[in-house]
Amino acid sequence: MPYKRFLILINLVLCLGVLWGCGTLDGGPPEVSQPSRIVDANNKLITTIAQVNTVPVELAEIAPTMRQAIVAIEDDRFYQHNGIDLKGMARALYQNLRSGSIVQGGSTLTQQLAKNLYLGPERTLDRKIKELYYTIQLERTYTKDEILNMYLNHVYFGQGAYGVEAAARTYFDKTAQELTLGESAMLAGLPRAPSYYAPTTNFKGAQARQRVVLNRMVQLGMITPQQMEEALAEDIQVKAKTESFQQAPYYVAEIIKYFKNKYPNAMEMLYTGGLTIQTSLDLDMQKAAEKALVQGLDKVNPDINGALVAIDPQNGYIKAMVGGRDWQKSQYNRGLAKTQPGSAFKPFLYAAALDAGYTAASTITCEPVTYEQRGGPPYTPVDHKVGYHYRPFTLKQALTISDNVVTVQLANMLGPDTLVRYAKAMGIESELRPYLSLALGSSEVTPLEMAAAYGPLANAGIRAKPIYILKVIDSSGRVLEEHNSELAKVLDERVAYIVTDMLKAAVSPGGTAAQISWLVKRPVAGKTGTSDDYTNAWFVGYSPDLVASVYVGYDDKSKRVGLTGGDIAAPIWAQFMEEALGDRPARDFPVPEGVVQAEICAVDGLRASPLSSRTMSAYFIEGTEPKLPCFGDYWTNTPQDSGEGPQDLLVNPAEPPSDLDPWRNR
Repeated sequence: MPYKRFLILINLVLCLGVLWGCGTLDGGPPEVSQPSRIVDANNKLITTIAQVNTVPVELAEIAPTMRQAIVAIEDDRFYQHNGIDLKGMARALYQNLRSGSIVQGGSTLTQQLAKNLYLGPERTLDRKIKELYYTIQLERTYTKDEILNMYLNHVYFGQGAYGVEAAARTYFDKTAQELTLGESAMLAGLPRAPSYYAPTTNFKGAQARQRVVLNRMVQLGMITPQQMEEALAEDIQVKAKTESFQQAPYYVAEIIKYFKNKYPNAMEMLYTGGLTIQTSLDLDMQKAAEKALVQGLDKVNPDINGALVAIDPQNGYIKAMVGGRDWQKSQYNRGLAKTQPGSAFKPFLYAAALDAGYTAASTITCEPVTYEQRGGPPYTPVDHKVGYHYRPFTLKQALTISDNVVTVQLANMLGPDTLVRYAKAMGIESELRPYLSLALGSSEVTPLEMAAAYGPLANAGIRAKPIYILKVIDSSGRVLEEHNSELAKVLDERVAYIVTDMLKAAVSPGGTAAQISWLVKRPVAGKTGTSDDYTNAWFVGYSPDLVASVYVGYDDKSKRVGLTGGDIAAPIWAQFMEEALGDRPARDFPVPEGVVQAEICAVDGLRASPLSSRTMSAYFIEGTEPKLPCFGDYWTNTPQDSGEGPQDLLVNPAEPPSDLDPWRNR
């Protein structure tokens, strides 16, 4: 179709449309933008995402280069048309039809202003006709400079900044009047796709868009080629913007990040769409988590940091997420940061062992062992404080006192690949290096992953994938998104219970977290973790209703915490759990069918007898409990908390006792 005939047809269609639209408008108030609400699982308001970052200014307070740049890239015929640029729209539509995609926009600045002021984000014929009507009214009422001024005060530039003054302060920490040509061109390029071109997150993309704007200004004679080159050579300093949320800031930031990754117009939806975002968070638990973390860290050092993440093991709901002690000072979410968990990783290995046929009474001797490693030096595990115990341990006892040597031997028997497989199945998503040291937590994981991966132990072997958002509802009540629990059976429920019983011993007298046994007044289980050089301290624990993971450490990894997970992370966890579950009745972990209890000798793992000097209770898959009775103890040394601390500080491992019994490996 010839271009002139095409233009005539477009004119006719637009005229008819506007006339029809004028007849259908009821004269009532136009639609207005609405802020979005983020609520917790109980519909308690967490925060409102509103258009708060806007600073209106007069046109004279905006740099001339900014005014020119926005006109050049958004509507170069702004001062020639009457609000609806028929020629420009026809040209854009013609080019888009020829290319088969959207290569040019046809909306004028006045049309965009009408949409921003009066209309919602929906794309319907009725809305488009209303837009044309309001455009005509704006052009009849205001001068071109007044329209340009209103546009520059209302257009969205990303990062929550509405209007050029807010954008200049947000990105460059200066006023709109102080903008340079290079900065003006960069800002003018944002309205097309503010999330994508934001210089705070995509500086190269922002520079590419800046070049497009400057090129257009040269073509229109607004600037010279030399001025363009000077603008491109400017050393533009971008200021990172910090969102400020009063409640659950680290969690809210993840919600906003989710929207930005999923929706191209995410910020427009959040700031003006009137959405209600129901999350999995429990605001009361969140407050308890923030309080416990800050109070616990303050007891150590005002500079130390940490994280606490809590999950409902039955459905995967993230009930609390604290990514640091102070959001205003640091927006780095340590709940999603990877660090070595130390011995807190051991339960995955013991679950794999029980699934492979080992029992809580299986024994492994703590004695010197060395393993050859491909591409590395020989690996010799040792225990903190004592070096080696030179005696056998039952698996329950080894996990209770966190014995490293026994754990590494067990990992060697099963194979590191088996440990990787079980940890992944239970909820770890980070890359895991299949070395024997993995059993001692040598690979980096996040507190969120650890909380999720302990979930199957608390929930009869069923893994629940973590959930942030339950439902998203628009302003009209329409459900845009709904997320249900994703459950998977990953572990025999009998194995999950037996590991839980072993971890209950770890938080009882004699365990690595014995110091919290008097703080928590309900049945719980958990495991401490401390990295080799004391840089990280962990505790991950659970009740039947809640799993929580606590990490403590400095952001500067050259600094050491100087305390074990039992010393610092476990008390934080205990304070949180008591407050978070305070109103709920205490309940124990239900014993699955096919699990039996037996009293065993704490030394050799055989069935307890009158000759046993020390006994312990343990659970077994029915039929695997010890049958032979203990014939007497040969070992008198009491096992110690052996796995929590820096192995590399142990220079001279303890020598074996001179009266070593020759039958110790029976």
